[in-house]
Amino acid sequence: MKIIIIGGVAAGAKTAAKTKRSLPDSEIHIYTKDHYVSYSACGMPYYIAGDFQDWKQLIVRSRSEFEKNGINIHTRKKVTKIIPSEKKILIEDIDTKETEYQEYDKLVIATGAEPVIPEYVNELKTGKNYPEKIYPNKIYPLRTLDDGIRLKQGMMNSKHITIIGGGYIAIELVEGFVKNNKKITLIERSQFVLSMLDEDISALVQDYMAEHSDNLLKIINNDTVKTIDEDDKALKITTEKGEVFSTDMVVVALGVKPVVDIASEAGIELGKTGAIKVNSRMETNIKDIYACGDCVEKINMISNNPVWVPLGSTANKEGRVCAINISGGVEDFEGVMGSAVLRYRDLNISRTGLTEKDAIKLGYDTASVIITKRDKAGYMPEVKNITLKLIADKRSHRLLGAQAIGCGDADKRVNTVSIGLLRGITVEELIDVDLTYSPPFSTSIDILISAAQILKTKINQSF
Repeated sequence: MKIIIIGGVAAGAKTAAKTKRSLPDSEIHIYTKDHYVSYSACGMPYYIAGDFQDWKQLIVRSRSEFEKNGINIHTRKKVTKIIPSEKKILIEDIDTKETEYQEYDKLVIATGAEPVIPEYVNELKTGKNYPEKIYPNKIYPLRTLDDGIRLKQGMMNSKHITIIGGGYIAIELVEGFVKNNKKITLIERSQFVLSMLDEDISALVQDYMAEHSDNLLKIINNDTVKTIDEDDKALKITTEKGEVFSTDMVVVALGVKPVVDIASEAGIELGKTGAIKVNSRMETNIKDIYACGDCVEKINMISNNPVWVPLGSTANKEGRVCAINISGGVEDFEGVMGSAVLRYRDLNISRTGLTEKDAIKLGYDTASVIITKRDKAGYMPEVKNITLKLIADKRSHRLLGAQAIGCGDADKRVNTVSIGLLRGITVEELIDVDLTYSPPFSTSIDILISAAQILKTKINQSF
C-alpha cells in the first residue's frame, strides 16, 4: 500500500510513524513545504525567550530517523493539486519549480494552518506570499521553525517590538521579550488580551501583565493597525484611532486559518468553520482520503457543535486515530473541549469547556462564580493564589466550563474539570468528587469544591 501524507509537523508525522509500525510493508511518503519535519511549534516562544539555546532541541524526530524507519521524507515540496478520480497528486519543488505526479492508495491531508496576514503587511514593498516572505529585522509571523529562528534573530537586533494581536502566542512572546529587556507595544482589537477567555478573567490577566512587565510593556486595546510604513531604519505604525509610533520590528500574531485550498479544489467538503469536514475516523467525503490536524474541523463535546481549535496536542491525537483507521483498525476521535494552558511569567492561565459568553450565545441559561483561594495550606512556604471561574447550566446543573489563573497550580484544577466535562458532570457531582488532600498540594477544601458549593447555592437561589 502506498500512503501519501501532505504535511509533516504534528498530525502528519504522527500518522506516518504509527502507520509504519502497524503496516511495516507499506510505502509511506511525507511531502512538506517546510525545511523540517516533526518539530514542536509550541516550543518556539521559549526558544526565542532563551529558555534553551539550540533550536534543534525542537526537532521531535529528524529526517534521518524517519528514513531509517522506512518513511520517505520530501521537504520543500508543495502539493498543488489533488486528483481523486485518478488517485494522484501534483507536486511542485519550491526551489526548482519542477513538477511531478505521484499516485497513492491512501492520502492524508495534514496541511495544518497558516498565519492570518493582513493586507497592510502584504502591501509593503518587501512583501511576498507566506511562507516565502522574509522581512529581515522588520515583520515576522510565527508558525514554522524557520519563522522562529528568524524571529529570534530579529529580536536580538531590536530595541522596540510591536506585537499585533493578543492571543496565546502573543502573550508567550511578550514574556520572552520582557525577559530579554525589549520594549513592547501590543495592539489588541478587543477590550482585553486573550479574548478567548471571559472578560472578567482576561482583565485580570492583563492587569497582571501590566504590573509584571518591568515597565517594558504598553498595551493598546480596542484598536487595530491601519498602516505600516517602512524606511531603512524603522517601521512607523499608525492605528485606526490615530496612534502613531516607530518600532524596530513587528510580530504579526492575529491568529491562524486552516490551509484547505487544495482540498476544497479537489471536491473535499469543508465544514461550517471553513476547515475540512471529517467523521470521527478522520475520513473525508472522498474515499481513501483522510485529513487530520489543524486543517480539520472538530466537534465540541459539550455543545456538539462544529468548532475549529488548532492545538498540537489535538493534532497528535488525530494523527494516531487516522493511522489506526488507515491500517485497518477502528478508532474514533470524539472531539475537543477547547482545553488550553499558557504562562505569563509566574502566572498560569488555563481553560476548558465553554466560556460563559459562548455558552450564552449557544442558548444556555448560565450561572457562574469566580473565587480566589490558596492552592495549598496557608502555612506552606510555596503557597500561591488561584482565581477560578466555574460555569454551569442553571436548568440541568451541568458544568459547562472552567477558567483559572494564578501563580499556583491553576491548570491542575482545570484538568480535573475537563475530565468531569467529558462525562457531563453536574455541580452537585463535582462537590462529591473525592479529591486528594495534603498541605503541600491543596487546602483541606479545595478551591474546586468551594467554587462548586457557592455555584450550587447561586443556582438554587435563582429559581
